[in-house]
Amino acid sequence: MTEVVVATRNRGKLAEIGAILRIPGLKLIALGDWHGAPVTDETGATFRDNAVLKAIDAARVTGRPAVADDSGLCVDALAGAPGLLSARYGGPGLDDVGRYELLLRAMLDVPESQRSARFVCAAALAVPDGEVHTAYGELPGAIAMSPSGAGGFGYDPVFFLPEMDCTLAELPEEVKNEISHRAAALRAIAPRVRALAAGQAGI
Repeated sequence: MTEVVVATRNRGKLAEIGAILRIPGLKLIALGDWHGAPVTDETGATFRDNAVLKAIDAARVTGRPAVADDSGLCVDALAGAPGLLSARYGGPGLDDVGRYELLLRAMLDVPESQRSARFVCAAALAVPDGEVHTAYGELPGAIAMSPSGAGGFGYDPVFFLPEMDCTLAELPEEVKNEISHRAAALRAIAPRVRALAAGQAGI
């Protein structure tokens, strides 16, 4: 088995990445389970920058290939916010529910026709020798007027998919893992991961 570290402490994200990267010979390990795992300062100017920072840190500390992603919600009516700050929107005292409730309050006076948004994801694969590959995915949608659905995590209950007439949190997990921004980015980088699992030289 080839061990690849996933640079996250978020169990929901780990499960989602594991469901998408179903590759024979691959074992995913959460960085949060690693003794002395680093907490990377996400100082990048873009989602790609932050994904690369996290993947390189994880590969350096563990000595194993590492996959990282940086994802966020970009709302047009809020000039792209929360964007890079999606996971920290409203400050450290808020959980997922608190963050999406804050978002809904910020959107209170925005009509349905102007609530367009998109989830974006940059994924990075780094190996200990310093080689890095990246990929990008995006899922368009809109901000719902109120939360709905018990699946997913983060902003999923308020991210409405017009073509499916439901929120991301209302979709079966297997459907979400087919269409999500994270799925698109990880599918794009999967051939590199598959090469590692197959023991091929280089990525």
